[in-house]
Amino acid sequence: MVQFIKGAWDTGERRLLTGHFGDLCQFHAMGEGFTWETQDRARDIAAAQAGWEKAKQLIADENLRMVVLDEINIALRYDYLAIADVVDFLTTSKPPMTHVVLTGRNAKDELIEIADLVTEMTLVKHPFRSGIKAQPGVEF
Repeated sequence: MVQFIKGAWDTGERRLLTGHFGDLCQFHAMGEGFTWETQDRARDIAAAQAGWEKAKQLIADENLRMVVLDEINIALRYDYLAIADVVDFLTTSKPPMTHVVLTGRNAKDELIEIADLVTEMTLVKHPFRSGIKAQPGVEF
């Protein structure tokens, strides 16, 4: 997993993968924090670029069967990465049997077009709207 955006946060994804599947999974936190928490766009872009370089290495490794790019759609939405570069790499350089999962809201149309599977989760109700703060083990 390459985790874009979230950075050094102690996330549930990180705890689950490193704590229970550390012998099977690699976890790379490459972000600088949520975009609304930072004031340095150049640093955000550099972090996203570094994450994308790591992602390309992992995707190109034919020994890996799945690579998850957590919140890459957020990095693409804020133009931290060029959509054309991501689409080009995925369509020309990804080994045929490597599964790449791209997460985050508002996937770009170009990604949807080349994807084999697209799933969209829609918020119906969330405890945050009732004043309940993010909870360990649930949101992070």
